[in-house]
Amino acid sequence: MLFDPELDKHYLDIIAKWSYKPACDTWRRMLEEGMKLGIGFSMSALRQFEIWHPDLLEDFQALVAHPNAELIGVEPYHGVSLLFDVRLFIRLMQEMKSRMKTIFGVEPSITDTTEMMMSSDIYAAIKAAGFSGTFMDGRPWVMDWRSAAHLYHSGGGPKVLVRHFDLSDDVGYRFSNESWDGWPLSASDYARAIAEVEGEVVTLAWDFETFGHHHDHGSGIFEFLEQLPGELKRRGVRCLTPSEAVAALGPQSHEIPLPPFPVTWAGLHGGQEFFVGNDLQQAVFRLMVVAVNHARLLGDPELETIALWLLQSDNLHWLQWVAGTGSEAEVSAYFTPKSWRRLGVDRMVWEHQCVYRNFIDAMNRM
Repeated sequence: MLFDPELDKHYLDIIAKWSYKPACDTWRRMLEEGMKLGIGFSMSALRQFEIWHPDLLEDFQALVAHPNAELIGVEPYHGVSLLFDVRLFIRLMQEMKSRMKTIFGVEPSITDTTEMMMSSDIYAAIKAAGFSGTFMDGRPWVMDWRSAAHLYHSGGGPKVLVRHFDLSDDVGYRFSNESWDGWPLSASDYARAIAEVEGEVVTLAWDFETFGHHHDHGSGIFEFLEQLPGELKRRGVRCLTPSEAVAALGPQSHEIPLPPFPVTWAGLHGGQEFFVGNDLQQAVFRLMVVAVNHARLLGDPELETIALWLLQSDNLHWLQWVAGTGSEAEVSAYFTPKSWRRLGVDRMVWEHQCVYRNFIDAMNRM
């Protein structure tokens, strides 16, 4: 069996209860108080909502419809096609636009990529796909002397909103860490830190699961969110949707050279090595490419769709902890289903590769 719907539903039920539902309700109240939100959904998530939680899909549709919210277009499979076939990536992003229009009634003009990966060729693909703006993580090795608190472009293409990774990670990663010297983080202190940033714009970005899942209800994360709009307003911080920021700051955007090696918000150093940095990841990445190539050569849309589902970045993400130690391995272990671990590391890796091998072998016999 290539997929495990029972396990998918199990985890969705948990995250829907503790994160998606309460976080959606909280953000709706925040939008009423003047906060602005850009939010994107992979088709893999929306498909599960449609099957198992249509009520949740309705909640998110209502959230997106709020005038202070904006739908962001994302790679529909949360996949890594952008690492090896930008023409395929462009096609998927264009197809995603029409799917979002069907589901949410609006076509996104701003996009994000899988795990916020950005490089010179990915940027060119986003331009070719017709988007007016995109996101990039503001890692020092890419920004060099530049500040994340400005709007950028590269060669006259889409505008680039740069995620302030320090301030974003204060909430995304460190909020419930009692050993962090910034703990406990108050909405007042956070709003003050945002207001003190020199520049025109502070771009903050998190996984939606940050609220109630990565940081549980006992951490105070929801109380923090509820207080944030008022604290920002008190300090004169004006909130903008991504499109509003692009429109307001577009004429004064700055040129930035983009590297050939993708920067990402994932991992300690924010490079592609987080996904293909060890032998196990490289082996699975090769199997991903072969599966897609075989399916496309056969010209069977159903097989190609299966191959695209198998391209999901999490299928590389979890292998980080198997071959490594430290904070990056800990993050990947967190996202590995506990039910898998009873198999042991060697058996998990073998079973994982067998999914791809069996699919490829089946296509070879056609």
